[in-house]
Amino acid sequence: MTAPSASTTTAESLAAVRRRLAEALAAAGRPASDARLLAVSLIREAWHLGQREFGENYVQEALEKQAELAELDDIVWHFIGPLQSNKTRDVAEHFAWVHSVDREKIARRLNDQRPDGLPPLEVCLQVNISDEATKSGVSLVELPALAEAVLTMPRLRLRGLMAIPAPAEGLAAQREPLARLREALEMLREHFPESPLDTLSMGMSADLEAAILEGATLVRLGTALFGERETPR
Repeated sequence: MTAPSASTTTAESLAAVRRRLAEALAAAGRPASDARLLAVSLIREAWHLGQREFGENYVQEALEKQAELAELDDIVWHFIGPLQSNKTRDVAEHFAWVHSVDREKIARRLNDQRPDGLPPLEVCLQVNISDEATKSGVSLVELPALAEAVLTMPRLRLRGLMAIPAPAEGLAAQREPLARLREALEMLREHFPESPLDTLSMGMSADLEAAILEGATLVRLGTALFGERETPR
């Protein structure tokens, strides 16, 4: 029996994920257009199947992909991984979105390094919603001050919040930290009513349904689309 081609596998995976997202939105009583799929990692077949937004965790790997796929000029590139000071220029110059801003120093570097000819960089603040010592993210206590600082930076546009909660079993347990993130965004909207705070970047392959129930507008799926992958060296 002939093995399925890579494009066939991608088509089936993407169709299954789109159905899963649509069903989760319907179950949550939300419009089908209320949340977008962010494919984490990129293969050309996914673009041919209509996917346009892609998330990358590693700067150098992303830059190589962008160079290889330069003719696909309608891709929207999101940086979603941990961001170090020595990588901010590459992100500022080559991405439309960054989801992992967790301190003012990084935000200021992105602002100062964003080229004048590009639109403002769309920013989500990463929140350490489960208070994990090993995970990046601003605390809920420090979040308002960081948001206020980012809102003063003209080359950044603060869009919302991102979190990667600790793994949990069962829908109720998955929803609990995601609800805290939603409530944090609602608090920021009250504090900064003139700001375009419309984005909740939360939900991955294991907790998509919980994230949709709690208001996610961007879900970051990699394993469900492309399978497990090795971490680049």
